[in-house]
Amino acid sequence: MLAERFTAALTYATQLHANQVRKGSGVPYIAHLLGVASIALEYGANENEAIAALLHDAVEDQGGAATREEIRLRFGNEVTATVDGCTDTDTTPKPPWRQRKEAYIAHIPTASQSVVLVSAADKLYNARSILKDYRLLGESLWERFQGGKEGTLWYYRALVDAFNQTEMTAIAEELERVVIEIEVLASKKIRLKY
Repeated sequence: MLAERFTAALTYATQLHANQVRKGSGVPYIAHLLGVASIALEYGANENEAIAALLHDAVEDQGGAATREEIRLRFGNEVTATVDGCTDTDTTPKPPWRQRKEAYIAHIPTASQSVVLVSAADKLYNARSILKDYRLLGESLWERFQGGKEGTLWYYRALVDAFNQTEMTAIAEELERVVIEIEVLASKKIRLKY
């Protein structure tokens, strides 16, 4: 059951990300955090994991080490460890995109089940958003992403491969289904160009 800690985390996440929107869409960022928490809960998250899902981008996007310490004080070491495991960098400026993504992928097979669950929920939410927006926007979608089309497709395929090495099979299978849809759509778009 979710209790007052979850409500406190929801309020805190809303405050932290109040001025943030999703890349290229203008959608309030809290929609992403709620979606990730929802997916994590659907795949069996406990309260600490659901809280970490709400806060998974807080360290990376909203304050680095100071935010990490605030999360630790408010929600404990377990939530903080899961958030840390979902964070690809807490430094500014961020290291190069490909370097960050390769390091993130490399840690997934050995990460805790809590990190794998929250991370997979995050990537599933993002993949579903990419698929939806790709259907609406076509090739211009890829301009949102540092990796462009090729890099983003590589990243999501590599994530699927990494998650398939974990025990979180149901969510990994769902992520793979969505990524395959993106890959098929992308290959059709390439063929239509010529």
